[in-house]
Amino acid sequence: MNVYAVSGAANKSRNTAEMLKSALEGALSVPGATGELVNLYDLSFRGCVGCHSCKLLDKDKFAKCAMRDDLSPVLEKAKEADVLLLGSPIYFSNVTGEMRSFLERLFFPGLTYNKDRGTTYAKRPKVGWVFTMNAPGEFYNELYSSLAGMSGRIIGETEYAIAFNTQQFDDYSQYAATSFDEEYVKKRHEEQFPLDCKAAYDMGRRLAGGESEDEQ
Repeated sequence: MNVYAVSGAANKSRNTAEMLKSALEGALSVPGATGELVNLYDLSFRGCVGCHSCKLLDKDKFAKCAMRDDLSPVLEKAKEADVLLLGSPIYFSNVTGEMRSFLERLFFPGLTYNKDRGTTYAKRPKVGWVFTMNAPGEFYNELYSSLAGMSGRIIGETEYAIAFNTQQFDDYSQYAATSFDEEYVKKRHEEQFPLDCKAAYDMGRRLAGGESEDEQ
């Protein structure tokens, strides 16, 4: 069982990183599972440039991204995974720019322009998303559904875990952030965020074929 986690968060020690690591830990808790995590912000790459090489009826080019940069091995590992875990905070009603560029390069070669709009990837890994945001969770229901639907169609069966109304700062008085109730978000981080990480852990374990710890 090969598990591959891709983080679209710049900060490696905050909410998205913690939840994604929890999901990976859950998957790796299943006997026989192995895996790794890559941080997109550590890499140098661009999004899709629309060259359409991946649509050419050429066995060496079809369904393959022609660009060669730091993302190239990441795309191959993502396609070869049995479980693919993806994590991003929500910025301006979408995933981060790095995650979006990664998705462009992963999704586009996976689709054809044929009448049936068929998919090209033979392997169908299970996909688990982690989303975090400082807004109420229902703000982005359409985004979760859209991304889960897209990855479900092109990559494989998809589910997701979310953390909302998250804590961003240790001291809110140092920032232009008076719209937030500091005590509320701190209390929520202490009480709810561990449960969010547990939900991510359970998701990862489930996707890797294990029972939730509550069912054992």
